[in-house]
Amino acid sequence: MKVYIRHIRTAKYCRKEGVKPFFDAHDWDWSDFLANGIDAQKLIDTQDAMALKVVEIAQEEHNERWKKTDIRT
Repeated sequence: MKVYIRHIRTAKYCRKEGVKPFFDAHDWDWSDFLANGIDAQKLIDTQDAMALKVVEIAQEEHNERWKKTDIRT
């Protein structure tokens, strides 16, 4: 599953003072993230509470989309 900037915005996290420095500290490519998202597992592996919150938001969105496209229901 991928996490995108929209998930960070939903969490209302500050890009300039929080998220971008977090990415820099983990040596992750910010521009690539903005263009392509990031694998949720990378965020999970940090065990950072704020990162886990963003993954939770992405998971909820993923689950909602899956429910809407599930032909079994």
